[in-house]
Amino acid sequence: MSENALDVGLADFAQHVLEESKHRPVVVDFWAPWCGPCKSLKPILEKLAAEYGGKFLLAKINSDDNQELAARYGVRGIPSVKAFVNGEPVDEFSGALPEGEVRAFLDRLIPSPADELRAQAAGLRLAGDMPGALQTLADASKIAPDHIGVRLDAAEIMLDLGEADEGQRLLAGVPDDADPRVPQLKARLQFMGAAGEDVTALTAQVAANENDLEARLKLANLLVAAGQHEAGMDQLLEIVRRDRGFGDDIGRKTLLSVFDLLGSGELVSRYRRQLSSVLY
Repeated sequence: MSENALDVGLADFAQHVLEESKHRPVVVDFWAPWCGPCKSLKPILEKLAAEYGGKFLLAKINSDDNQELAARYGVRGIPSVKAFVNGEPVDEFSGALPEGEVRAFLDRLIPSPADELRAQAAGLRLAGDMPGALQTLADASKIAPDHIGVRLDAAEIMLDLGEADEGQRLLAGVPDDADPRVPQLKARLQFMGAAGEDVTALTAQVAANENDLEARLKLANLLVAAGQHEAGMDQLLEIVRRDRGFGDDIGRKTLLSVFDLLGSGELVSRYRRQLSSVLY
């Protein structure tokens, strides 16, 4: 028995699997003494637990002695291996796999050096150390130049700092479907372009001429950039009401960008319904 591989039962499952998986992945091996394939898999898992040096914990559960746990996690045949992260099962396999396939399974679970640096950068950002966070992300990028998460983390910080040009450079070429954050970050970048306009002047301009849709659009962008999302969306809906064709349907397209920025939620659902009623 070692600190990286131990026998676990119902009494200490919560401690050694659910809680421990909040700190590192826990690989649970459901086995039984009479199971031939279990005898082939178990030494492979124990060898890798030692080799990986604490990057994951191997929890070995005798399914005969812990039938409640086996039933809880849907174990229908053994060996059955289930990986836990943050208290939840995230991956699994059944049967005695060769060492190479077990190693590949583990490598999917264990954070890469770049991911570990990302976690450090997130902590620095939370503490308000933006230069430290950016430097840590730069170090991560050297290790994994194509890591989309690293690039997006840096872009997010740049937009927080008002560095639109650098944010745009980091987002350039990143497909919208590469990560759920991409459309939101691109939408933020779009509305940051409204900086330099004057809300009071634009509001007066729209009040003087309600059909000045160019001024109304600038006002909407500025309001959204300032976090006044509802007021901005109201202006965009008014543009759609007055002239759907204005700016090649820019009112509707910009409103969709606001939806991307805000993500899901009651506010977006409400304005989606309003947009639908205006269009149809």
